[in-house]
Amino acid sequence: MKVLIVDDHALVRDALARVLSAIVPGVVLREAAEPASAFEIVEREIDLDLILLDLALPGMHGLTALKSLREKHPAVSVVVVSASTDREIVKRALDYGAMGYIPKSSSNEVLKTALQLVLAGGVYIPPEMLGRGADTLAEPRLGARAPAEIGLTERQAQILARIMRGEPNKVICRELELAESTVKNQITAILKTLSVTSRTQAVLAVEKLGLALPDARRKER
Repeated sequence: MKVLIVDDHALVRDALARVLSAIVPGVVLREAAEPASAFEIVEREIDLDLILLDLALPGMHGLTALKSLREKHPAVSVVVVSASTDREIVKRALDYGAMGYIPKSSSNEVLKTALQLVLAGGVYIPPEMLGRGADTLAEPRLGARAPAEIGLTERQAQILARIMRGEPNKVICRELELAESTVKNQITAILKTLSVTSRTQAVLAVEKLGLALPDARRKER
């Protein structure tokens, strides 16, 4: 696996490099201190798997860099690692296609968990972004709308509840005992129903609609 770390502070780059090396044995790391160098590396090394991107960068705002990276290199996952916890900034980063948003104030354990989730194909969104605790992201809420009201089936609601918790497709397949092709087709249908194009946008749509989803901490049959 090859990962590019984009941050203008050497100490931050070193810290992220140590965490990545601990959770991904043999990871190949590339570093850039500003967007221009990052773009050169992405153009040169077409086998990059992941980019960890700061937002406070010299020469170009990180959101602008994120948008450009997603447009020119959609196959490379980008995760924002930023000191900002402003909800609007988080939302814009997710809207621009970030596969996760990790506050720099996070503990090493949270950082490891978030990176492991993203590397497994999931999406990490800070619990505070959703206004609830990490263990209650997908619990039903009193007075919330039923998924059926917007055209979601019971199975789609189960899958969406697990998307809300950031579970990758393989985990959803195992927990719900479904074929991977089935899960992919259901996720496509879910995104279409929610009028969104990505998992991150789906999470925000669920919050906006106030959907009451099944408890994803127990298996559904």
